[in-house]
Amino acid sequence: GNYSSWLEQKSTRLAQEQKQASKRQKTLERELEWVRMAPKGRQAKQKARLNNYEKLMSQDQKQLDERLEIYIPNGPRLGTNVIEAKGVSKAFDDRILYEDLNFKLPQAGIVGIIGPNGAGKTTIFKMIMGEIEPDKGEFIVGDTAKIAYVDQSHSNIDREKTIWQNFSDEQELIMMGNRQVNSRAYLSRFNFSGSEQNKKVNLLSGGERNRLHLAMTLKEEGNVLLLDEPTNDLDVNTLRALEEGLENFAGCAVIISHDRWFLDRICTHILAFEGDSQVYFFEGGFSDYEENKKKRIGADIMPKRIKYKKLIR
Repeated sequence: GNYSSWLEQKSTRLAQEQKQASKRQKTLERELEWVRMAPKGRQAKQKARLNNYEKLMSQDQKQLDERLEIYIPNGPRLGTNVIEAKGVSKAFDDRILYEDLNFKLPQAGIVGIIGPNGAGKTTIFKMIMGEIEPDKGEFIVGDTAKIAYVDQSHSNIDREKTIWQNFSDEQELIMMGNRQVNSRAYLSRFNFSGSEQNKKVNLLSGGERNRLHLAMTLKEEGNVLLLDEPTNDLDVNTLRALEEGLENFAGCAVIISHDRWFLDRICTHILAFEGDSQVYFFEGGFSDYEENKKKRIGADIMPKRIKYKKLIR
């Protein structure tokens, strides 16, 4: 009796170790592939994404889910008008954050928003969501855009419920896109083990709450994702899984992040807060943007302390 149960436990443990080893192997292979890829190849990969909206939309979601660690349902078909900023200006107190800001989000693009803290990055999300009004100009949200927003306040989490209850509404099987997913298995991909899923939210650390909120938002079936610092509390495996999930997501994702490595691997566009109330919208990845900025401005890539224009009343 005892010996056979010991053997069973040992075989379970070995199977788990093998699974983790193959996960690590997969992460390593992705890192190596990226490091070996010349900048031109990276650019081509990003261009292909923009040209392949139809292909991404029609991928066999069932096969995809079995292969991907973090699966993000595509949401409804997204038209070419996603979100447009037209002549947007915003000031707080006597600081002008930006003046006459104009950009159009691409249909299948992944846009990285970069810049120092306090530059007004999160304010852009709040204006898109209608939580804050611009002083001038407007954000036009396309008719087909369905926005899923990961904010840093975690407003849609019930602190009295457990992680699993919040995520699943107590359903073992949930619908994501057009297919059923095991809610506990999906949550475990955000680094919540079986027993951890039964922890009440009011006992969680800030990092654990961030991971739960990210999981809840990704399952909302938006076709436009607004992610505010999504990578802050992810271990390397979850980070790579999120990256792969985003690469296979057909819609548009906009990501505020300080993680340049992450942005360089997935972004097709950069929206950069460059100081002096200037915001620059660039088509290309993060490394391409840095090259472009060196040519435009010179070697100092980011002002150490951001400067704002004074608002003259």
